[in-house]
Amino acid sequence: MRITPLQTSLLCIFSAYVVLAQAQQSLPLNSLSTFSGSSISDPATFGLPASSSLTVSVAICSSQASSALFSLTNGSDSFEIQLESGFGSWTGLTSNNIFLVIRSAGQSTFEVAVSDNGTVHEILNTLPLFGDSTANQAILFSPPFAVETTSEPTYPNYTLPLANSSLPNAPPSPTFDLVLAPSSAQLTSFSQTGCSLANVSSTGTVELNNTWLRGSGEWTSQWFVDGLSPNTNYTAYVIQDRVKVSGPIYFITKSSSFPCPLVHSLPYCPSTAYAVPLPPPQSPALAYDATSIPTNISDPLLQYMTNFTTMLLTFGCGRDLYSPLQTCSDCQREYRSWLCSVSFPRCSEPSPTLSESSSGNNAQALFSALQPQPSGVTPRNPFFPVVNYTYNSLLPCLEVCHAVDRACPYFLGISCPVPQFNADASYGVGFIDSGEPGVVGHGTAGMAQDRWGNVWCNGN
Repeated sequence: MRITPLQTSLLCIFSAYVVLAQAQQSLPLNSLSTFSGSSISDPATFGLPASSSLTVSVAICSSQASSALFSLTNGSDSFEIQLESGFGSWTGLTSNNIFLVIRSAGQSTFEVAVSDNGTVHEILNTLPLFGDSTANQAILFSPPFAVETTSEPTYPNYTLPLANSSLPNAPPSPTFDLVLAPSSAQLTSFSQTGCSLANVSSTGTVELNNTWLRGSGEWTSQWFVDGLSPNTNYTAYVIQDRVKVSGPIYFITKSSSFPCPLVHSLPYCPSTAYAVPLPPPQSPALAYDATSIPTNISDPLLQYMTNFTTMLLTFGCGRDLYSPLQTCSDCQREYRSWLCSVSFPRCSEPSPTLSESSSGNNAQALFSALQPQPSGVTPRNPFFPVVNYTYNSLLPCLEVCHAVDRACPYFLGISCPVPQFNADASYGVGFIDSGEPGVVGHGTAGMAQDRWGNVWCNGN
């Protein structure tokens, strides 16, 4: 007996309705469900709620590749959810007769989220931030989750933050988890989903995890990690609320002979989180922070900041405009950033490898703005002690100085060295901006640091 095309179509429709009739469970709206392929039928069918804008997202939790297939159907039409890096989603209008069909799940574990408020599972565009490392330690930050909300002061009560202001109360924070492993573990070959990466045994010991407001006015989560291996490439991810993934970023720890300790968590220099030329901190401290930094270093800096603010407020801030784009608040913020970057010299060492970001066929190797500092030499900041070891100082980016020049009133007399006349003796030149007069951008790297762990100048 020969089956006609019409009979074939009717048979397909009948089969689809048989599958839908087998649906035993509905996925509630705004829910996250976890399934194992071994505990559901094949195919498995789940009813979906009606919504004018429903998002169904899927995340594979198994570390290995999965053959699972996910599709939406109304009995006559179907749409397959394409998975990329273990993640896929669909958004659209749904009626009461829409179903999610799961086939060939095998032994895979996976999550299914149903939402009318956007995608639950997500790979974020914003990356974590690498602060710095020593041979055995590292400082890392999550992507920003909130921006500081402050109103611009007004004349005649135009006030600016004190030099040593404490941090404001932090806003509610998402749950952040750091995943850190040697790059040899090949985390990038895993499903790039929160539930998959959460199964990774993270390397090192998290000695500090707190909420921190960086100088850019962005709230982040900060980690201080100890117990890493010297001269080792690491891969890092940050997982937000178990379902949103940021990363990967990469960095390499310093060599075992690297002498400088880390400094972090300074309210008056909120973006300072890197190695500095100081003696090792007193035990049991693993790094310097606001409680342990020597006062002969912090007190002059705070005095400079206080004096500058006093001078700035002699201008009619909030009443007289010196720029259509900048205010006295902007000026103080940029001056603080510059003052911190020059007051806390940054230790570094030459990168042992060429970055992936600059290793194209026609690329030219970029070398960081390093300046050798012999043992016993007076440091750039005379309030720092003379140390009995040699190190390389990573110079501040020239653009940190330019930012102050742009943001502040002319009467303050701020001026920066010119690239054509020895600016590279005290600043990293040509990495962010080209160095040509009046040209913004077009530097050799276009940034102070990249996701591969290269840091060309200290952008603070």
